[in-house]
Amino acid sequence: MKDKPKYRRTSAAAFDSAYFRKYYFDAATRVTTAAEMRSRALLIAAILRHTGIPVRTILDAGCGIGLLRKPFAAALPRARYQGLEASDYLCARYPWIQGSVVDFAPRSPSDLVVCYDVLQYLDDRDAARAIANLATLTRSALYVSALTKEDWRANCDRTRTDRSVHLRSGDWYRRRLQKRFSYLGFGVWLRKNVAAIVWDMERPWPPQTA
Repeated sequence: MKDKPKYRRTSAAAFDSAYFRKYYFDAATRVTTAAEMRSRALLIAAILRHTGIPVRTILDAGCGIGLLRKPFAAALPRARYQGLEASDYLCARYPWIQGSVVDFAPRSPSDLVVCYDVLQYLDDRDAARAIANLATLTRSALYVSALTKEDWRANCDRTRTDRSVHLRSGDWYRRRLQKRFSYLGFGVWLRKNVAAIVWDMERPWPPQTA
């Protein structure tokens, strides 16, 4: 297929200055904007506030250049933000913790973990390990988004989207997340041991199965 990704990034070294210049700093080619990320942070905060989930600590796993840091500071001012990043280039320039969502093991979990556009860069084995580890990293809530086959076909702007990824179905991710999390909506999941009031007509449909 002509527009199928031809190669995949396999190491932290691949996420160098050229990668971030193209996909984050150059207005002509960047994949997202500060305004889009601000809307995402406000959405996550609103969902958790609506369901009564307190957030005092945030781990942004694969935080990139930290586009969520300021929006979360505004939306959740009492929460402490930490960025986790595998890129040597970024960790030399920002105050991030260097590590991978696959095996990162902090002293304590965070109330909210964000894993945005990270999992598609991992092969099946490491992506499955990362999803399992997210349940350890998260005390209460998880926001996760990953480029899927469906997104590649119908949603993303391919002129601005990195092709060097592992494209999987959305169901591949959902089946693994549902082992440990319950879905709230718009990418937000709760650990299954966390109680939240969600009104009947606000629940995902069709009902989830384990």
